[in-house]
Amino acid sequence: ILYQLIHSLEKAEKRNFKLYIKRSSANQDLKIIELFDAIDKLSSYDEVVLLKKLKSIKKPQLANTKVHLYKQLLASLRVIKSTESIDMQLHEQLDYARILYNKGLYLQSLKILERVKELAISFNQESFIIQAISLEKKIETLHITRSIENRAERLSAEANEVNEKRRIITRLSNLALRLYSWYIKNGHARNEKDETGVIEYFKAHLPPESEFQTGFYERMYLYQSYCWLAFIRQDFLMYYRYTQKWVDLFEAQPFMIEVEPGHYIKGMHNLMNAHFDLRNYRKFALALKAFENFSNSAVANQHDNNRIQTFVYLNSAKLNHHIILGTFKDALLLVPH
Repeated sequence: ILYQLIHSLEKAEKRNFKLYIKRSSANQDLKIIELFDAIDKLSSYDEVVLLKKLKSIKKPQLANTKVHLYKQLLASLRVIKSTESIDMQLHEQLDYARILYNKGLYLQSLKILERVKELAISFNQESFIIQAISLEKKIETLHITRSIENRAERLSAEANEVNEKRRIITRLSNLALRLYSWYIKNGHARNEKDETGVIEYFKAHLPPESEFQTGFYERMYLYQSYCWLAFIRQDFLMYYRYTQKWVDLFEAQPFMIEVEPGHYIKGMHNLMNAHFDLRNYRKFALALKAFENFSNSAVANQHDNNRIQTFVYLNSAKLNHHIILGTFKDALLLVPH
C-alpha cells in the first residue's frame, strides 16, 4: 500500500512532502525520509532489498516507521490538496469549529458553522449542513450563548428540511446504484420477464415525490435512475433523453463540474454512447468536441481519477466516431501496437 502511494506521487507532491517533513527535525521524521527515498527508488516492493538500503532503520522498526510514513504522506497531501476540493475545505472548516468549541470559544465556533452552512448550501453539500447543524445544536443545548434569538426553532426547522432532502437523495441514489448494479451483473434485459422485473423494481423504489424535486443531487440521481432503466431495456431514445438531462444539469450549474467531476465525466460518456447507439452523427460530434475540450481543462487533469476516466472515455468515443464515419484505418492509429 505504501509503495503504491509513493509511486503514485507527482514530482511536486514528493518535493512538498520533504519540505513538510523537514519542518520538524525529530529523529523519527528523518528516518521516514530515508524510508521514503528507499521505497521511491525500488522498481518493485521487496522488503529484503529495502532493508539493505536502509542504514538507520532495522527490521523491528520497519513496520512502525512505514505506518508513520504513510500517515505523514497523507497529511502532506491534505495540505496541498485542500483547496482542490470543496469537500476538503468544508471538512477543514468543521474541524476548526470543533477546535474552537473544545477551547470554549462557542461564539467563534458558531460563526464558522454559519459560514460552513452558507458554503455548503452554495455547492449543494447537504451532508455538511447536517454536520454543522449537529454541532450548533450541541453548543446551544449544552451552553448558554444568547447568540441569536429563536436559534433553537431555526435550527430545528433547518435540521428537518435538510434531513428530508437527504432522505430523498439517499433513496434516489440507492435506486440508481442498484439499477447500475443490475446491469453490471445481468447486462441488458434478455426477455420480457427481465424487462418486467426491472420496471416493477423501478416503480416500487422510486420515491413518489421525486418528480417534484428541484435540488441538484435529487435531479441527478433521478436522471441516472431513468438512464440505467432505459439502458437495461435497450430503450436508446429514452436513454439519450435522460443522459442529456444528466449533462444539462451540470451545464446549468457549471461549478458543480468541479464539485462532482466523476458524475459529469460519466454523464458525458453515457451521452456520447447514446448518440452512438442512435447513430446521431451530428450530436455525437458536438458532444465529442465538448468532451475533448473538457479533457484539456484543469478539472479533468486535477487528479489521477479524472485523468484516467477522461482518457478512457475520450478514446473510446474517438473509436466510436471512426466507426460511425467508417474510417477504420484511422481508428487503428488510436490503438497501441
